[in-house]
This record gives sequence, structure tokens and C-alpha cells, in this order.
Amino acid sequence: MKHYDYLIVGSGLYGCVFARQALDAGKTVLVLERRSHTGGNLYCAEIEGVTVHVHGAHIFHTSNKEVWDYLNRFVPFNGFVNTPLANYKGTLFHLPFNMNTFRDMWGVTEPEEAKAIISRQRAAVRGRPKNLEEQAIALVGTDLYERLVRGYTEKQWGRPCAELPPFIIKRLPVRFTYDNNYFNDPYQGIPEGGYNALTAALLSGADVILNEDYNKNREKWNVSADTVVYTGTLDSFYDYRFGRLEYRSLRFETETLKGTAHFQDAAVVNYTDRETPFTRIIEHKYFAFGTQPDTVITREYPAEWREGMEPYYPVNDDRNAEIYARYAALAVNEPRVLFGGRLAEYRYFDMDQVAASALAAAKEALKR
Repeated sequence: MKHYDYLIVGSGLYGCVFARQALDAGKTVLVLERRSHTGGNLYCAEIEGVTVHVHGAHIFHTSNKEVWDYLNRFVPFNGFVNTPLANYKGTLFHLPFNMNTFRDMWGVTEPEEAKAIISRQRAAVRGRPKNLEEQAIALVGTDLYERLVRGYTEKQWGRPCAELPPFIIKRLPVRFTYDNNYFNDPYQGIPEGGYNALTAALLSGADVILNEDYNKNREKWNVSADTVVYTGTLDSFYDYRFGRLEYRSLRFETETLKGTAHFQDAAVVNYTDRETPFTRIIEHKYFAFGTQPDTVITREYPAEWREGMEPYYPVNDDRNAEIYARYAALAVNEPRVLFGGRLAEYRYFDMDQVAASALAAAKEALKR
């Protein structure tokens, strides 16, 4: 077997960026991917001429100009701006919470009117919030919580808001302007041609092996490179010796609608009542400003994670934090292994944070 400078386990954005930096520094790189495709959760499929985000909507946004300029070197981004809607029992509201939301909910048109209503409703929580329900009400009041937060959150996490810790919702963005742009970041968009074009450019020059689970044959692959960059789950790397870390997963139902130009009025519509089993519907053609005669939609269902499913969201409660800390203490003493990315670090990252972290890690590693 050829010997490499770096073996990168996982071809998500972290692995792709690290690979690109190593290759540009003249290093040899082998990428192992347990799935049948590269790109991790960024992977896209072409259905009826529509680029479909297979693992849910991935809308890039950042305030980090360095990361933005770096990724645009490989594929230009198209400037798509996310302006989602919320559907509560058939009534549509604008997101994030802004004056359009407040006008639709209360009939108010002035910021001071909306502020007064929210302030009165926030008073329903006295003292420090003890759970997510109280935290949300203390931030945005009872109406917004009941119609636009509660049902969605309970579906997402699979348990009542009153049983969830308050830190899950540290803040809920509220704007007293008529601005439906979901993100505040100045740089937003989706790669032209989809994320496959981006990850292919980042991996250009690397050797890639698909359908290969590193953890099932670790000894074989460890001798193939001087350094391993591991982006998988940290508990599986250590054979679950301290127990399994918990995740929430997702299930996707994708449907092609022939002869339907558009199914909904936005790329993303959240379903915020508790009774609707899915959390949102994504209409993919919006992401590339598509004009195809057909459309493709995906319904997104939260699910309790179990073995064989994709781990999407870490359950960062006290129990899991303690387990992760024990694994992390082992990881810092691995002389030939670098750990990075949302799974290895058991944290939810936005894409720009993943790219920035990989750039920093590669810069440090390549000094040696």
C-alpha cells in the first residue's frame, strides 16, 4: 500500500478543507469515506434537473471574510438568502421574528407596540428560567413561544420543552424591522452547481476510497500514513468504552412533483404545531433560483438516533458532557491522530465554523 503523509477519515467539509490545505503544501493525502459518496452531509443529488440537498438544507452564511474568500476560490457562491416561513396550523408567519411576524400575529405595525406586547408576556417567567419552556418565554413571550417555538422544538428533541434544559435556546433572534433575511451575516449563498462541485474541488489531487469504515480496520489504515485526521464520532474511535454519546437524527422523505413549478412560497417552511409529524418542508429549486417545470420537495422528520442512523445533533446535556470529557481526555494524548469536526468534537457547528476550524488545524499541523 502506498504510504501517505495524511490519512483523513471522513470527507465532510472539515476533511475536505484539511485535505486541500495539505495537498497545497505538497503533502500526500488519502481520504477514507464510509459512505458511497464524498461530501458528508453536504452531498447533493440531481433529480429532474434540480440539485437536491440530500441531508437537509445547507445554506452557507458567515461573517468571516477569510473563510468566504477561501471557499469562493474553488466555486463561486450564488448569493441565495434564506427567508423562511413558519406554518402554524395553516397560518403562515415570517421568520426570523420581525415586524412582519408581529403584524401577522397581533396586527401591530410599530416596533414599540410589538416591544410592549413581548415585554408583558415575558413577565410570565419570574426568576431564572428552569427549563427550555421558561427560557423561551423569558426571551420572546408566550404567543411566539406557543405558536412558533414549542411544537417545533418538541418534535426536534423528542421530549416536552418543560423537560429540556434552558441552554438549548440561549437566544431567539427578534428584530423590530421588516427584514426577513434569516441570517445577519454579510456573506451568504450556495455554491453554483451545488456542494458536490465545492467538495470535488477541495479533494482534487487526493486519493479517495469510498465504502470503507476506518473503525472496522483501524490497524490496517493507521500504518498507511504518518498522521491520521479523524472526523468521525469520538466514542466509536474508543470502541464506546465509556458508553455511547447520544444524538438526534433525521429522516427525509423526498418527492418529485411533476408539472408543479412551485410547491410553497419559500425554500424552507417550518411546521411549528406539535401535530404535524415533520418539522419542515424544503423546496430545493429555490436554492439555485430554478425555473424547471417540475419541483422536488423534502419533508424532514426528527428521529431518535440509533445504531446505523446518521448522527446529526449532539444531545449536550450534563450526562453526555461528562462522557465526552472522558473521551476528550484520551484524545489529547493521541500522538499521531488529530480530531476535528462536529462529530469528533461533539458540537453542532455552522459550516463556516467547520471550515475555519479545519483551516486553523491544518495551519498548525503543517508547521510541524
